[in-house]
Amino acid sequence: MLTAEDGEIRTGANVVVMENALIRGRDRHPALVGDAVLIGPHAHVNGASVEDEVFVATGASLFPGAVAGARSELRINSVLQVNSRLRPDSVVPIGWVAAGNPAELFSPDRHDELWEKQRDLDFPGTVYGVSRGTPMSTVMARQAEFYAAHTQDRLLRDS
Repeated sequence: MLTAEDGEIRTGANVVVMENALIRGRDRHPALVGDAVLIGPHAHVNGASVEDEVFVATGASLFPGAVAGARSELRINSVLQVNSRLRPDSVVPIGWVAAGNPAELFSPDRHDELWEKQRDLDFPGTVYGVSRGTPMSTVMARQAEFYAAHTQDRLLRDS
């Protein structure tokens, strides 16, 4: 699925987006995909940049403001955290998280260390435009209002 309802999406040549993958352009973070890129099944490229010759495996997630450097690999269920930059030719192992600029790799058992790195990357500000600690009721009310703009959408049929 490609969704650019409030932000741009650009793809290069020879890009393959597999089934159930999502590429989302965001207002302040376009989704930019270079040449010769594979976006695997169930992967998410959400307001992130993917440089040339990158492999994004099944279930991998790239968050807003993230950049996957050329020829890098994000293996199954890996994450490139918000506002993080993965160096070219890097590999994020299966199930690991890359966070920071430049990105540091964290195995799933290093949650506390990851949180120390991730806290200053400003996920709530980058993704929702709110400060950390904003109540979920406020965040979700804003999200519901954003998506409610489509309640009057209608299906367009081929002529």
